[in-house]
Amino acid sequence: MLEIKNITFSVEEDGVRKTILDDISLTIPSGQLTVVTGPNGGGKSTLARIIAGVIRPDSGKIIFNGEDITEMSVTDRAKKGIGFAFQQPVRFKGLKVFDLIRLAKGTKKLSTADACKYLAAVGLCAKDYIDREVNASLSGGELKRIEIATVLAKNSEMSVFDEPEAGIDLWSFQNLIEVFNGMRANIEGSSIIIISHQERILRIADEIILVKNGRLASRGNADKIIPQLMGTDSVELSCNIADLWKGGAAK
Repeated sequence: MLEIKNITFSVEEDGVRKTILDDISLTIPSGQLTVVTGPNGGGKSTLARIIAGVIRPDSGKIIFNGEDITEMSVTDRAKKGIGFAFQQPVRFKGLKVFDLIRLAKGTKKLSTADACKYLAAVGLCAKDYIDREVNASLSGGELKRIEIATVLAKNSEMSVFDEPEAGIDLWSFQNLIEVFNGMRANIEGSSIIIISHQERILRIADEIILVKNGRLASRGNADKIIPQLMGTDSVELSCNIADLWKGGAAK
């Protein structure tokens, strides 16, 4: 279980202090897929980075499974069972995809077959990627899926995804939904937090948390929250692939 207690975070812009998160408190139980959503600039990605330990709050506490992890680094939190996928994945020149997955798995011995299993889960042909370097030769969408594969390999007690749809093409997005559905089906003893404003991701959530102006605005299931978001920039409506081929769009 994750407890966020009175978290405040601010940044300085042009000599003026701007509050990003304003005394926000919430509890996220284990065993569920939670989506945190809200308007751009509302604080949702900042909250994800604070949970992962990428940045430290100005005040407040982060409690994970009863332990105060507020001052722990990203590495120490990973050891405690928190996995994090960045909105913009990091490139590692000279490091092969196989080695990245092996490091994520935390073992010196990882079979090629096991590594390929994680790549296949995110829709990548293993033989085309297993020996590729994690560098500029990979597109943003490829990097995103490889990073998600590393999160799957970690098998973390809590997996946090910051806008996983960013940089993903429409076809890959469908595969991404299937990946999350698969993780949801095997969620026992773990939990998933996704930062997103894509309607199709919101629809698969056990609970949606709406963060607006740095505060907890609302929380509940999709039937409760999505109607509150319609007509705002807090949600991007689903796109049906078949619609792309209507009205001459494919010409």
